Amino acid sequence: MSKDKPRRRTKVVQAGIGADPAHHAVIPPLYFSSTYEIPGIGEHLPYEYSRTRNPSRDMLAEAVTKLEEGLGACVVSSGMAALTLIVHLLDPEDLLIAPFDCYGRSYRMLKELANKGHFRLKFVDQYSPEGIEEAFTEEPKIVLIESPSNPVMRIADIKAIAAKAKAVGAITVADNTFLSPILQQPLNLGADIVYHSTTKFLNGHSDIVGGCVVTNNEDILTDLEFWNNSLGLIGAPFDSYMTLRGMRTLELRVHRAQENAEKIAEMLAEHDAVDKVYYPGLKDHPNHEIAAAQQEGFGAMLSFTIKGNFENVKTFAKNVEIFRLAQSLGGTESLMNHPATMTHVSMGAEAREKAGVSDQLLRLSVGVEHIDDLLDDLRQGLEAIG
Repeated sequence: MSKDKPRRRTKVVQAGIGADPAHHAVIPPLYFSSTYEIPGIGEHLPYEYSRTRNPSRDMLAEAVTKLEEGLGACVVSSGMAALTLIVHLLDPEDLLIAPFDCYGRSYRMLKELANKGHFRLKFVDQYSPEGIEEAFTEEPKIVLIESPSNPVMRIADIKAIAAKAKAVGAITVADNTFLSPILQQPLNLGADIVYHSTTKFLNGHSDIVGGCVVTNNEDILTDLEFWNNSLGLIGAPFDSYMTLRGMRTLELRVHRAQENAEKIAEMLAEHDAVDKVYYPGLKDHPNHEIAAAQQEGFGAMLSFTIKGNFENVKTFAKNVEIFRLAQSLGGTESLMNHPATMTHVSMGAEAREKAGVSDQLLRLSVGVEHIDDLLDDLRQGLEAIG
């Protein structure tokens, strides 16, 4: 194996290992200090003030950059901070194209910022040739992609959209939170920027909140670093340290959770109490072939709708024990989310309906527990509906 191009599993396990210049600790230390001594007037070192640069944050940035095969990264305080940083690349007259069914808080923030005149905004359907054509009827500055989409798991053709964006000089931005760099690498598909809520799969243990923005463009990186420092969106050293620690098991966690999700999707698709399952790994998913072409797996996220009324959904939720009703995703534990009243409530009823976020929809973040226990837990909830 070439030392200058190790495989992704090796990259993530080795990130920061042996990087301690003081005592040669195998695991890198945590740098809490907010400020650093300067040798003399006019003499500068890499680290002077932690809002600008911090060793723990830089180690995480380097690790994510290597995984995404980018040029550099900015570590920020949350996934929403990552999106906030990205939209600061826009001027008031610039147009941002976004998916009509993006994450609820992203949808709401983009809409409110556009209303304040920070940029122009257009929501489009990026999942069909017609929708992609509509996206480029005007010349956008940024095209935002969320694939798979949250929570209905639609798949956008990142390569096709990025090619059209490049033709008009637009920046393609991809949210890669649901799959992580283990299963999808948008920069290699033509995107200019990829971002994550590191709270989710990258950290993987539901014990920090963070975000990261990676790019393969030097000019974009310079702008991102300026705004990250100026706005103070930076991630905390402790959260960076914990995320790097969590990332060392990223490939193991993602693949185990994905194996579980595939079996759960198959079971739900056959169950009489389930109306529809949204999982790109199922061959009847409308975007299955695109997902198979641009992803290295179908991931550990899926959604499904329960037959009947809203009471059936509440009954199901009360009768599962392993799947905890909670907002987040991507941890080792299995979680269940009701988007209409939780993650996507801020979109408003009209936007939720258009996006397919019904009262009957539940989203699962499948963990690494034993698959038989997870299947039994879901069957128990479904059988309780009667």
